[in-house]
Amino acid sequence: MPTASSKVASQIHAVLGSDDAEIKRVARELAAKLSPGGDFGADVIEGVADSADQAVSRIHQTLEALQTFPFFGGEKLVWLKNATFLGDSVTGRSSGVTEALESLTEFLGKGLPDSTRFLLSAIDVDKRRTFYKALQKVAKVEVFDKVDTSKSGWEEQAAAQARQAASARGLEFDAEALELFALFTGGDRRIQETETEKLDLYLGRARRRVTPEDVRLLVPLSRAGIIFELGNSLAARNLTRSLGLLEQLLFQGESAIGILLVAVIPTVRSLLLAKDLMARHKLSRPAQPFFFGKTLERLAPEAIAHLPRKKDGTVNTYALGFAAAQVHRYQTEELRAALDACLDANVQLVTSSLEPKVVLTQLLVKIIAPRSGPSRSAVPR
Repeated sequence: MPTASSKVASQIHAVLGSDDAEIKRVARELAAKLSPGGDFGADVIEGVADSADQAVSRIHQTLEALQTFPFFGGEKLVWLKNATFLGDSVTGRSSGVTEALESLTEFLGKGLPDSTRFLLSAIDVDKRRTFYKALQKVAKVEVFDKVDTSKSGWEEQAAAQARQAASARGLEFDAEALELFALFTGGDRRIQETETEKLDLYLGRARRRVTPEDVRLLVPLSRAGIIFELGNSLAARNLTRSLGLLEQLLFQGESAIGILLVAVIPTVRSLLLAKDLMARHKLSRPAQPFFFGKTLERLAPEAIAHLPRKKDGTVNTYALGFAAAQVHRYQTEELRAALDACLDANVQLVTSSLEPKVVLTQLLVKIIAPRSGPSRSAVPR
């Protein structure tokens, strides 16, 4: 027998997060499901508010709608749509809005009439607020957040989204193709949907498996994708490709210091860490970057204590996996020299008048160009 709390949750739904497009799509589909009578069975309150007074008015309209029985009997849906006053903003923090939300929370907590359903859709909700925490107790809450590419480990979330979009169209990515697609699209759900549709049309009914070549042919590079490709080509020791990607990033307005700190230094550091781990613990080169995480899990905790961590405290195995797959192309001494060269480039970019493009070009040549013949110290004078 369902409990009172489960009964309340089945009547109250919230679709929240930062992914505007996905929230609108899910909320629209949910509204159609919860309102069998169509427009006649739905009371929609537009939640866009330009001021605290407007926000309070929207909340009071919602309360009034929830307390009004359907005119023609049957079931009724009250939809507070696209609310903009639940975030960390001047409007959201106002005392009037806070008090109105407390009244709404108290009403929802008491339970709705059996014939009434409530749906809330909102963008950029402040999850620290009392209203959000209370909503989780009385509603079925679905959260759709955009992938935050500034946070470590975002690639895994982007790949999961990409796999879901492909599965909906009957497509399946090769492991490398999935990694490329996630990075090329930068974790943007709307772009992923568009590019998946493009791949679907290109492959036709005869072929359902997406290869890396398909992704490189059809999917344009996002900023995050270009940065990843620069790091990947650096790890693969492909100088021509690396210089072309550097040119593209600079043309798009990326700062030279940003490229150094986000793409070059992390790649060199990951290569050096992977090289050390593989030599110290006699690890084999992974067939796919994703497999390296399982390898690291078998090591003792003290063996991986120095590795970079994600926000949740787990090891960021994604970048290390890519590095482990390519690090055989470098010697340890070369990678240590590469880190020193990065430091010199950093100093030059900050303190010298040299053209930033020249500094980064010279750095990539120093790192990638293979050393031939004896070392400088052994060259006869």
